[in-house]
Amino acid sequence: MDIQQSELILNPDGSVYHLNLKPENIAHDIIFVGDQDRVKKITQHFDNIEFSTQKREFKTQTGTYKGKRITVLSTGIGPDNIDIVINELDALVNIDLETRKPKSELTSLNIIRVGTSGSLQQDIPVGSFVMSQYGLGLDNMMRSYLVDTVSQLDIEEAFIEQTNWDLKKGRPYIIKCSDKLMQLMDSDAMHKGLTATAGGFYGPQGRILRLDIQDRALNSKMDNFNFNGTQITNLEMETAAIYGLSALLGHNALSLNAIIANRATGNFSTDPHTVVKNLISYTLDRIVQI
Repeated sequence: MDIQQSELILNPDGSVYHLNLKPENIAHDIIFVGDQDRVKKITQHFDNIEFSTQKREFKTQTGTYKGKRITVLSTGIGPDNIDIVINELDALVNIDLETRKPKSELTSLNIIRVGTSGSLQQDIPVGSFVMSQYGLGLDNMMRSYLVDTVSQLDIEEAFIEQTNWDLKKGRPYIIKCSDKLMQLMDSDAMHKGLTATAGGFYGPQGRILRLDIQDRALNSKMDNFNFNGTQITNLEMETAAIYGLSALLGHNALSLNAIIANRATGNFSTDPHTVVKNLISYTLDRIVQI
């Protein structure tokens, strides 16, 4: 069945609508960053850059690092942007854009997020790295899809019970990372656990300015959540959505987080740029082994 023009929108040059990309513009190994300015901080290490484009907050550069072809793409902030980015990337490799039909042989992309985050645990200090073994979605975006087919229902139930979660806000979902990428990227430098993904920065993450929030104790409840030794390590705005869409579409995804704040202690990094720089170097040297 053909995919209608209103469902998969293409630009006049044949590129996908938001990312402004054609299939030949991307590698199968992709690094996600939130900030468009961070793309260059990664690609400055490349041997060469073969392609660059930007549309809105979506900046893409493709080149090689130590002979490995890699794409670096900025997603902007939030699960809604992840919905755009992963669906359009999947279309580039798994839909014939001319016939508008899904391909008979599907391609699995390797997607690694390199982001910044705040730790929720005192023993995960500012300046450290967190590998998200699971993503906990508090955002509802993935509930538009059949996410229960790939989610960790036992951990979801435990989270709902332990935090007395108000289901009027929607049901949380929990997705595991790619085992393949976790084994590749793991080391003693990595803290591992469950990364919570919020749908906003202020109220959804427990920040109070002029508006009160539904559950003032939620951050404390998340701090104390424990499922057979798995704790919530950090809070950000993309990981669970990346994991959910990747799992449903058959891609490998892993989120690596540079911890620049610790909300349990109130500390913020005095040199966040160095923390991010170190994580970039770590990621690049591991991704060439895929």
